[in-house]
Amino acid sequence: MTSQIIVNELIEDDKEIVRRLLIESYRQYEPDYTDPQIWKNYLAEITASVDNPRVAKILVAKIDRKILGTLQLFHSSEKAYERPELGIFSPIIRLLAVHPAARGHGIARELLKASVNDVKKQGFTELYLHTSDKMAKAIRLYERFGFQRDLSKDFQSADIHVKCYRLDI
Repeated sequence: MTSQIIVNELIEDDKEIVRRLLIESYRQYEPDYTDPQIWKNYLAEITASVDNPRVAKILVAKIDRKILGTLQLFHSSEKAYERPELGIFSPIIRLLAVHPAARGHGIARELLKASVNDVKKQGFTELYLHTSDKMAKAIRLYERFGFQRDLSKDFQSADIHVKCYRLDI
């Protein structure tokens, strides 16, 4: 893949493509779920996320007009997780996904850069995301990008400890 990565906002006509991309990207984590119902619920949430009215923006990364990556931006912890008690009133990244066949080519990094640029334009000074130990490769990417742990914003979701990372902009 030597073509340029272009990041744009999701358009209505591409919603089904993004929905399939999310499912294909996250399916690798299914074996890590001890309770099949929790996985089923998570997959349903991922599938429905493209139509979530609380999302502020969905970005897509394309190479040669083919969507190979996506992420969602929310304006608060209440909007992202229905958890106002976390007290996050800055943008939060959710559901960063890169098609399995396109990994390792800088797509996630370009999506993160586009998110930072968007957040800066809006005047925010922090960008958050949450993840779990199941996503070790993603955590390494976030840390290399400059995200740091914020233990004060961790939470528990079913049997998963959800870790918070913050990027000061």
